[in-house]
Amino acid sequence: MAEQAPGYVSLLENGRLEQRVTAARARLESCDICPLRCGVDRTQGELGTCQTGQLARVSSYGPHPGEESPLSGWRGSGTIFFARCNLRCVYCQNADISQLSFGHEVNPADLGAIMLDLQERGCHNINLVSPTHVVPQILAAIQVAAQNGLTLPIVYNTGGYDSLTTLALLDGVMDIYMPDMKYGDPDRAFQYSRVRDYPSINQAAVLEMQRQVGDLQIDHQGIAWRGLLVRHLVLPNGLADSDIIFRFLAEKVSKNVYLNIMAQYHPAFKAHQYPELNRRIRPEEYRAAVNLARSLGLSRLDM
Repeated sequence: MAEQAPGYVSLLENGRLEQRVTAARARLESCDICPLRCGVDRTQGELGTCQTGQLARVSSYGPHPGEESPLSGWRGSGTIFFARCNLRCVYCQNADISQLSFGHEVNPADLGAIMLDLQERGCHNINLVSPTHVVPQILAAIQVAAQNGLTLPIVYNTGGYDSLTTLALLDGVMDIYMPDMKYGDPDRAFQYSRVRDYPSINQAAVLEMQRQVGDLQIDHQGIAWRGLLVRHLVLPNGLADSDIIFRFLAEKVSKNVYLNIMAQYHPAFKAHQYPELNRRIRPEEYRAAVNLARSLGLSRLDM
């Protein structure tokens, strides 16, 4: 399949991107941007679970060499880390960013300028980290950046707790979806991330992402330009229910899905309060997860 210009370029030209921006901003007035549906008026400074008002807050940005190789390449993935999150994972390894309002508020022009700066610095893509709660602000910034020459693929790097109605606003805008799939069991999702419906919401979101962009497409230089890339963090004691997630991917999504099975879990944030989470995973636990994925026919594994 040949590479193509990012979809947001054509959406800008035909006026549909501006329509998406307007529709998304209106939803901030009784916020239902994520599945939590807090209902607060963020345009008036009211704060829901994500503790984010009308403006997005950026904690840091820059070329990132440590993402999956099809994203980082040799010039880095242009990561933009947003403060706060709609999940409250007790073992979050970026809790200083996700659970605090560290960073500075940016308007759409500021955020668009950041995207253009990352493009100027040679990054392969724009990588939006924890974007779920700031989709309206991101859409407005993409409009600004595209009007001023942005042409890089955009990566939606999410914890995976995303609303289908919000993903509909992103159809044709996002080039690469990179969701986490954290849990297969609702009770564990509630215990460790405070959202009991995570598995059902997450699976529906991943199916929609696959519908929009398909399997991950990689060019002749090894750089991804479109498609779905799933991340799964192996937890100790089988607490992520990797078997449920891998079967879902193999049977419902695609056996050609690009799957990063991550081994870097370590006790962080509040994990010490949960004995079952208070250790690193063992090599045999990781090997078992990889072997299971392979046995189900999932072969595009990033490890």
